[in-house]
Amino acid sequence: MRLLFDENLSPRLVRRLADLYPDSAHVHDLGLGAVADAAVWAHAHEHGLIIVSKDADFHALSQLRGHPPKVVWIRRANCSTADVGALFRSHHPRILEFGTEPDTGFLALA
Repeated sequence: MRLLFDENLSPRLVRRLADLYPDSAHVHDLGLGAVADAAVWAHAHEHGLIIVSKDADFHALSQLRGHPPKVVWIRRANCSTADVGALFRSHHPRILEFGTEPDTGFLALA
């Protein structure tokens, strides 16, 4: 399972979670840091990545366009990088399951 972390999340998450989510990336690492959400969506779709964001816009795109790509929406305000990392570690089994569910394109984590 490969994740694509949006610009509203720290690039350090890629390294912090590499043991659980290898080959994940951050939009800045791919030259997508200041592009429109549609470009991030297209890249994730083309490369089989699951978008991870705190941005409600990706939830809206998921509702409008369906999947792929799948979207994980972090529903925690003002949380640290360590908090997000802990969230992804504690929900690892559920996130892996989400990645394989053919009919589910959106997962909210709080």
